[in-house]
Amino acid sequence: MIESPAFRTDRYELTMVDAAIQSGTADRECMFETFARRLPNGRRYGIVAGTGRLLELIRDFRFTDAELDWLREHDVVRAPTLDWLADYSFSGNVWGYQEGEAYFPGSPLLVVDGTFAEAVILETLVLSTLNYDTSVASAAARMVSVSLGRPIAEMGSRRANEHAAVAAARAAYIAGFASTSNLEAGRTWGIPTMGTAAHAFTLLHDTEEDAFRAQVDAFGSATTLLVDTYDISRGIELAVRVAGTGLGAIRIDSGDLPTVAAAARAQLDSLGAVNTTITVTSDLDEYAIAALSGSPVDAFGVGTSVVTGSGAPAAGMVYKLVARRDDAGPWMSVAKTSIGKVSVGGRKNAVRLLDGGGTAREEVILVGAEPSGDVDDAQREGVERGLLVPFITDGEVDERYVGASGTQRARAHNASVMQELPIEAFRLGRGEAVIPTSYR
Repeated sequence: MIESPAFRTDRYELTMVDAAIQSGTADRECMFETFARRLPNGRRYGIVAGTGRLLELIRDFRFTDAELDWLREHDVVRAPTLDWLADYSFSGNVWGYQEGEAYFPGSPLLVVDGTFAEAVILETLVLSTLNYDTSVASAAARMVSVSLGRPIAEMGSRRANEHAAVAAARAAYIAGFASTSNLEAGRTWGIPTMGTAAHAFTLLHDTEEDAFRAQVDAFGSATTLLVDTYDISRGIELAVRVAGTGLGAIRIDSGDLPTVAAAARAQLDSLGAVNTTITVTSDLDEYAIAALSGSPVDAFGVGTSVVTGSGAPAAGMVYKLVARRDDAGPWMSVAKTSIGKVSVGGRKNAVRLLDGGGTAREEVILVGAEPSGDVDDAQREGVERGLLVPFITDGEVDERYVGASGTQRARAHNASVMQELPIEAFRLGRGEAVIPTSYR
């Protein structure tokens, strides 16, 4: 039985529904919008992730007898609301930026159109999914951009809770990571998995040489041997002696990595293992990877920094009501005006303006416009690219964006989008968004 995501929410969403049902406003058609007022940590762009997971969660969002009984027992809502919740199934429309898309302050990343009750109840689910996954993807994209094409493996499961670990692996993969250590992410999302041995395997054996022989006997000489349990230079010598010059790779998880990597490359070459590659791990982030740009490192493994958003564990997104209408009347723009938290009301469409060379120059939010239809990469015309695509229509999820195939689609879209960003986007220092957002 699939666990219902209905309780992955906050109490006030249900009490708002309860009050709206009583006041007769629950069925007013409303449009909610998810956006970020600013980018975290002075970054120049963000990468959208989590959409494919979110669509599945919305599709499965149901109140079973277990949830209804708990709500009744704890007197959270009244009987009419319990009856409404028992029949809940989202029947509205959802548009959004494709997963893997770049975004900027004010970008309408997700637009939800439905009755007030059926749309407001999704707030926490939307934000908890997109805020975390987007923070991971945005950090991962920065790491990929400075890796100079060298593969990065996600290996941060032990630094996140068991559910977030799987989500993080998926988000990092969408943003360009090559693989993950997490098996559930491999099974659920079709992400390549990797991993051989930790220091415990070496310490299990009487000698480092015994450990290497056991691993090579099990997996062949193309395996990756962890050479820094004791002395790195001695470990490399033993690794080549045991596996031969056809040793696949060594992994180094400690020391001053630029110095150690250079010495390791020189030693491997001197031993004739010229094709043996070097993978480094050890608390890497985008800055450490950039510092290794001139080092003879062939691959990276990143854990803590990527699953925590490299200092920005949440993307700062909000979910706001921006338009509503009474009965069959016209749409009315609504917006919050609190100091420091002003939002722009109204239905919106979004396009990205590109110059003649295909480089992004401006994010344009068209206020009062209907969200656009599907815009495929192959359908770009001129120097304007539509950004909002339909994910859910009359309650039906577009299956192209979910599952393992949806994850691959998002990864491919991200690779294309990254080619559009101005070169200034890839500076690691603090700065403003690399392109402006304007409202028209």
